Amino acid sequence: MSQAQKQAAKLRADAALVLHAILEQGQSSRHCLSERQHAYAQSRDKAWLQQMVFGCLRHLPTLQFWIRSLLQKPLKGNKKVVEHLLMVGLYQLAFSRVSPHAAISETVNAVKLLRADSLRGLVNAVLRQFQRDKMHQTLPDNPAALAGMSNWIYQAIAEHYPADKDLILDASNRPAPLWLRVNQMQISRTDFAAALAAEKISVELSINHPQAVIVQGVGDITQLPGYDNGWFAVQDGAAQLAAHYLAPQAQERILDCCAAPGGKTSHLLEIAPTIDCVALDNDAQRLKRVEDNLNRLKHSATLLCADAALTDDWWDGIAFDRILLDAPCSATGVIRRHPDIRWLRKRTDIDTLVNVQATILRALWRCLKPGGTLLYATCSILPSENTQQVQRFLAETADAQLDPITDSETVEFPGRQILPGEEQMDGFYYARLIKSEALSKQ
Repeated sequence: MSQAQKQAAKLRADAALVLHAILEQGQSSRHCLSERQHAYAQSRDKAWLQQMVFGCLRHLPTLQFWIRSLLQKPLKGNKKVVEHLLMVGLYQLAFSRVSPHAAISETVNAVKLLRADSLRGLVNAVLRQFQRDKMHQTLPDNPAALAGMSNWIYQAIAEHYPADKDLILDASNRPAPLWLRVNQMQISRTDFAAALAAEKISVELSINHPQAVIVQGVGDITQLPGYDNGWFAVQDGAAQLAAHYLAPQAQERILDCCAAPGGKTSHLLEIAPTIDCVALDNDAQRLKRVEDNLNRLKHSATLLCADAALTDDWWDGIAFDRILLDAPCSATGVIRRHPDIRWLRKRTDIDTLVNVQATILRALWRCLKPGGTLLYATCSILPSENTQQVQRFLAETADAQLDPITDSETVEFPGRQILPGEEQMDGFYYARLIKSEALSKQ
């Protein structure tokens, strides 16, 4: 076997191991995929591994449907990972540009790397039967399965967005564009776009995002012009709206709550460099990412590792002028970036998340100055986490008032809901609240 064939087999084995970790052990793709990618020096290999894993997750019900048709009985125990290798092989044959010969032979070669050499013949036979019988033409008749969604997420989208259902599903199954936010304290957007164009990188400027560029065909972002000089940060267009909606002013004291990985923190500091910014997160490792990103972008903030709801543990009693709460949520608006969410997130998780959001919101409200602004944000498209959450808070909180972001907002339907794919953005929700000075003093 040549070195190239060995590398090809290793990529397929690693894709199977990542899928096994996600689907059988409940690990997030962010963790287990990046762990496997570290073993590869070439950005094209890292990208191929992600493409295979994400592709399999987007088409999981269909791949499982085919596997059930092709196997006499499910593989169990230590052999279960070979089913995930079969998914990789079937995905290549049905949905990728990999040649059928390479898809079959290199997937079969990967079996040995999974310490299941006795199943080489089975894997070879299954893939060849799939190709011979043109089984890619046979699809499940479940609409959720055809959409590549878990039943409960599909039903939630159909219930809450009947007119936009197909658009949401289509956007959630397409790879997300790469949005960059230009750090205009270091370089202008025009000059950064020119530097990218000089490297033959396709650049699109967003009309509604003054610091954004959208790029195509980029593998390793650390190789882009100005990465080490802090010229840009990776941040979706929807997330870039947070700093503008909060609108920090010079010298104000600002809290960015649930701040990791620090994109919104750094954006706040670029809009208003003289603010006293506190970035809070309850995960020490993720807070280290905030620190690293701030250092690269040449910004400075106070970092606190604590549970936001337990204000007695971290708050010094000095009220904040403005608070950004990017609340823990279902992440149903960013499924296109993290396709494992559709399988790892359960319907039963939502009530817990809604309670956590409400608890943090109530706790942070006491940390806000009378007359101050709190921006509530999630990357969810579920009303229970968004409009219904804010409706309930407004009803229960005498000194809370809605400060509309859009002209169509009302207390009954507060906030702006961005749907996946809208203006190329992720799904996101924002609601802006003001603490009434008169009522706060009573």
